[in-house]
Parts: sequence; structure tokens; C-alpha cells
Amino acid sequence: MTQSIDVDGLILVFPTDWQCSRYDDWAFYRKQALKMRDGIKGIDLLAIDPQRTAWAIEVKDYRRHQRTKPTALPEEVALKVFDTLAMLLPAKLNASAPAEQRHAKAVCAARRLRVVLHLAQPRTHSRLWPRAINPADVQQQLRRLVKPIDAHPLVVDNASPAVAWHTR
Repeated sequence: MTQSIDVDGLILVFPTDWQCSRYDDWAFYRKQALKMRDGIKGIDLLAIDPQRTAWAIEVKDYRRHQRTKPTALPEEVALKVFDTLAMLLPAKLNASAPAEQRHAKAVCAARRLRVVLHLAQPRTHSRLWPRAINPADVQQQLRRLVKPIDAHPLVVDNASPAVAWHTR
């Protein structure tokens, strides 16, 4: 058995022994965090594996919708990670939904934190759908930005063996 989470049309399938939650759908994020200041952002998913590693996962699907500024992607992901981490302690203490509070507690109690950008791009290159984003470049820039949080952030695609989940 597996658990599936839909993130803007891209379905991520996680093993059943993982705890997964769509952070940017949390009532705490929507009703409290977003009201704190303009421009606050949230990561797409917070997951915890059986070894108590917390995974902050941002999903970007550019198979149909191309980015206008691919150079801003590492900064965007880093900002979302920072804002999400800043809200986890308040969510742990003050979230009104018990499931959100439990998940925030589990993430705060994790032994390790990983940052992942799940980047879906067209598999084949064409003039209509080019692969505008080089994952290695994004990973290098992301590593520089989030090094104190995760010294080895991952940039993965739909077929990456580096993570335990897959996509449909």
C-alpha cells in the first residue's frame, strides 16, 4: 500500500510508513501564517520517513507551464524553506487542527532535515517545450542558499532513484 498526494496535477506516491502532509494546504498556514506579513511562502510538502528524517519538498511542474525566470528558482525554494521552518514551532504550539499540530511536532522532533526540489520538466527537448532549467545548476545554487539547513539538498525528477517516492 502507498499514499498519494496531488501537488498541482503531479501525483507523488510515498511508502505507507511515511508521514506526509501538504503544508501549503494547512489551515494554520492559510489562516494565520499568511496574515503575518506580505510575501510569506510555504513549501508544498512536509514528509517524515521511518528514520525520522524530515523532508521539505517543493514541487515544480514545468512540463506544460514554462517558467519565465529559471534563475530565480533556487532563491524561491530557499525562501519557501525559510518561511516554512519559521512557522513550524508556532504550528506545533498553536495550530487548531490536531493533525497539523501532530505533524509539526513530528517535524520538529526529526533527527535530520532534508530539502528537495522535485522538478518535472519535459523528457524530450523541442522548440515548443525546451528543458530550460539545468537541475545541476539549480542544485549548486540551492546548496549555497540552504547549506546550514541541509548541506546536500536534492533536485530530483520523476525518475530519480535518490528518493523513496515516485510520481504518476
